Amino acid sequence: MLDVNYFDELRIALATADQIRAWSNGEVKKPETINYRTLKPEKDGLFCERIFGPTRDWECHCGKYKRVRFKGIICERCGVEITRSKVRRDRMGHIELAAPVTHIWYFKGVPSRLGYLLDLAPKDLERIIYFAAYVVTRVDVDRRHKDLPEIEAALEQETKEIDADRDDQIKKRLAELEGRLKELESEKAKGAQLSAAKREAQRDVDRITEATKRETDHLEDVLSAFKSLSVKQLVADDIVYRSLRERFGDYFDGGMGAEAIKRLLTDFDVEAEDLYLRDQIENGKGTRRLKAIKRLKVVSHFVGGKSTPAGMVLDAVPVIPPDLRPMVQLDGGRFATSDLNDLYRRVINRNNRLKRLLDLQAPEIIVNNEKRMLQEAVDALFDNGRRGRPVTGPGNRPLKSLSDMLKGKQGRFRQNLLGKRVDYSGRSVIVVGPELRLHQCGLPKQMALELFKPFVMKRLVDQNLAQNIKSAKRMVERARPQVWDVLEEVIREHPVMLNRAPTLHRLGIQAFEPVLVEGKAIQIHPLVCTAFNADFDGDQMAVHVPLSAEAQAEARILMLSTNNILSPAHGRPIAVPTQDMVLGLYYLTFAKDRPAKDEEIPSFGSVNEALLALDAGFDLHRAIRIRLPGKAIPPDMLAEGFDVGSGRVPVIETTVGRVIFNAALPDDYEFRNQHTQKGDIGRIVDECVHRFDRAMVEQTLDNLKNLGFHYATRAGVTIGVEDVTTPPSKQKILDEHEKHAQKVETQYRKGIITDDERRQELIEIWTKATDDVTEAMEAQFTPTNPIFMMANSGARGNIMQIRQLAGMRGLVANPKGEIIPRPIKSNFREGLSVLEYFISTHGARKGLADTALRTADSGYLTRRLVDVAQELIIREEDCGSDRGIPVVVTVGRPDGTRVRGAHVDTGLFGRVLAEDIKVGGKKVAVKGDELRDEVVEQLVEAGVDVAYVRSV
Repeated sequence: MLDVNYFDELRIALATADQIRAWSNGEVKKPETINYRTLKPEKDGLFCERIFGPTRDWECHCGKYKRVRFKGIICERCGVEITRSKVRRDRMGHIELAAPVTHIWYFKGVPSRLGYLLDLAPKDLERIIYFAAYVVTRVDVDRRHKDLPEIEAALEQETKEIDADRDDQIKKRLAELEGRLKELESEKAKGAQLSAAKREAQRDVDRITEATKRETDHLEDVLSAFKSLSVKQLVADDIVYRSLRERFGDYFDGGMGAEAIKRLLTDFDVEAEDLYLRDQIENGKGTRRLKAIKRLKVVSHFVGGKSTPAGMVLDAVPVIPPDLRPMVQLDGGRFATSDLNDLYRRVINRNNRLKRLLDLQAPEIIVNNEKRMLQEAVDALFDNGRRGRPVTGPGNRPLKSLSDMLKGKQGRFRQNLLGKRVDYSGRSVIVVGPELRLHQCGLPKQMALELFKPFVMKRLVDQNLAQNIKSAKRMVERARPQVWDVLEEVIREHPVMLNRAPTLHRLGIQAFEPVLVEGKAIQIHPLVCTAFNADFDGDQMAVHVPLSAEAQAEARILMLSTNNILSPAHGRPIAVPTQDMVLGLYYLTFAKDRPAKDEEIPSFGSVNEALLALDAGFDLHRAIRIRLPGKAIPPDMLAEGFDVGSGRVPVIETTVGRVIFNAALPDDYEFRNQHTQKGDIGRIVDECVHRFDRAMVEQTLDNLKNLGFHYATRAGVTIGVEDVTTPPSKQKILDEHEKHAQKVETQYRKGIITDDERRQELIEIWTKATDDVTEAMEAQFTPTNPIFMMANSGARGNIMQIRQLAGMRGLVANPKGEIIPRPIKSNFREGLSVLEYFISTHGARKGLADTALRTADSGYLTRRLVDVAQELIIREEDCGSDRGIPVVVTVGRPDGTRVRGAHVDTGLFGRVLAEDIKVGGKKVAVKGDELRDEVVEQLVEAGVDVAYVRSV
């Protein structure tokens, strides 16, 4: 057998019965598992020690041989080899089947491999395998052709004899009638009695005629069937097939069940079929050619290979090692067993019953029924539920078959082979660590000690704090004070990897330098939450320790969070301040209206002066004049006529908040005098990443994080029910649009417009009403309204959600996805009516269901894409394709101007031009140019309509 520790590749192929017997250590003949009194495995049963090996190390079943010195001896009394009990994990057995069975994977899969190979419809195949129809496996065409005249003559003669026999019977019956009538007349019977006798005689004559006709028709059917008999032809009529076999059994062979399929597969000429199908593909057309292509995919696998088609029908079933289908004793003396043991027991019971019926030479119908049941038992063992209702255990639970053990997330491949448990790893709940640096994570002290235990123990011995490893281990377990100092040394600059499931992209695992923290929760930096898709509502993360120097170097260089600021999906920064931080920075850079008179604007000589004033109660948002030495100032902020080359420090007009904000950015970065929203922060980080080194970028991000949290706290922005203010003009807007809607309804009732036109017009009317209410709502929000600040800054929510809170919910869709033409006029502040509430529930429920389905579908798609790309070798970075997709760069306005398209940032950035772009005969960009921000801006400024782009 294969040594699982040494192999280069794995090839899955069809196993022949001889191979199954070669793997096996003996035949399992009995369905028993263990003796209920001795609790020892039964001989020749599913746990037999003679077949699978001893249950105890170096001890045979009968106890004659005990101890390792008898290693390799086979006990002459019980037949058990003296060896380790772990052989019960790899020794296999087999069940010798009394009748062949078809492997369910090959006939019931989609597409059916057996069906494609034999060119039989899956339904016909199923009827053959499950004894519902006969199939012809061989026809002696030449002999039939030669003997056909004699056969026809013989059958014609037989027909004449049948007809003559019929005539004789009728004559005899009529003679009887005549005699009977004379009797009745002599007895002077009434006319009714005479009529009854005649009617009875007529019935008998009709019965004789009908029986004869049936017989002659049957002969004609048999002859017709015999003439058209061909290989792989189905005969569904049992009586016709029996007559064919009795009369013409020398001219053909046939049968039903897996035996018939096996005969067809044994006689199947793979090479000839391969040549025939290739010819069909070359010369054929339409559906015939498509079918030939599909069939060739299956047939070509058997050409020149070791596998033969007959391997799809089994004469023996392998029995997997008993330790892979264990049976364990529970506390109450009862046993819990693997489902496979039940499925194997069904197979053995039915197989033994079939052997007994064959020995007794039972009627064919009983034998066939038992063969069908054996086929179904083996089907359930291989793949329970693939065909028909699954076999169930206690509580109507479907039993787990061999296929179920392999497939899916909990199967052998994904659970045990691809995903193994890892040493030097831990798992805990995550909490935010707002004081951490971007490259750091907080590791609980107890977890860190357990993870780095071997390192700590070695260091304790090296520093002579412990005499040997044993005493070092004792020190660690007792958590002596010296251990924590050594742990600090050990973890310094030793990165750890954090992983949050599901790991959907590269950034799902990142490396950090650990910092010891109290408690039992892992602390993570707020800016890496987006990459991990983490939040702090109970999420857990796993910690892994890279051990070797190479692994540590790789973690530090490739996986450290500071080296993964940009997203591999789109090339834009992913470690960007969000939520509270955005709100804090928005509040910090907010400016009140500028005073009308310049004299009212206070001036400050330096940043320190301004901060002192702020501490003394000066307004953060009030306009000020300030001198900023060493800071890059944009030209539009300088006073008119200011000479940049004079060496004087310019005075600019801004707010204290914006001065504090700009102090967090690098000195070389131009002073930003705008109100900062989420998109602006993303652009700032993007620019910093491309202009400054990693250390500066990390420092900038940490500065922005600290400022954001600090001023979000200082702002005290929160939501109160009074902040949700419905616009006073809402009712008036709704009344106006209600009048328009009534007009449309009146037109519909008069027959002026159709139902579809009515629906469309109503949708347009109420969409306009919703937009008007939204505008009125926005107009009455003050700039400092907390809800408006949250949405406007990009911290949380958007104007559509605020519209539902303070405006109106508007139009919603039904479960089919069609828009219901009556709007929900209320908002959540006012409360919904009963009808409005139930209309709303459609969308809410559909949203949840769709989310669950999309998650499963996208996960499966990802696995298929990865699988398809496994064997790809990338030899060139550029595929050189001429094809591209159109992306809208600018959109025309009614006034003739052009504005930036909605998807420019996502659709253009990072791609490559598929063709030259000319505006007014002048070449603006060349084919093959990488679309960086500068190139995209050139295209927007030039007013380009559409650019054809491709990905490299």
